[in-house]
Amino acid sequence: MALIVRAFPVLPGKEEGLRMLAEKMGGTEREQAAAFYCGFAVVHESWHLQSTRQGSWAICVTEIAQDPAAMGRAYAGSERPFDRWFKERVRELTGVDPDREPFGPPTETIFNWDGGPATEAAS
Repeated sequence: MALIVRAFPVLPGKEEGLRMLAEKMGGTEREQAAAFYCGFAVVHESWHLQSTRQGSWAICVTEIAQDPAAMGRAYAGSERPFDRWFKERVRELTGVDPDREPFGPPTETIFNWDGGPATEAAS
């Protein structure tokens, strides 16, 4: 399993559109969304809206069961109707083109803690 975390800038005034897309993905488009995610080996995805002084960001966390690079290429190249619909919503809300950047703007992991025993700080 691979965990992919990415941040998409939300274009000014598009926050409500993002909320509406999230509502559709969990509501009227739920069956198609499930087929969409399963088709790309996604086992979990969550979206988080973060407001900052620099604007709003959509933080997306995705767990993929297969090779993320291969799944990203498949998503970028997909022309299935629901996939096209979804990618157009991403493009209109964030300005990011999923056909060119399937995982959004490049992300660099700079810290990762995997757990383990905590140690007391030296006095």
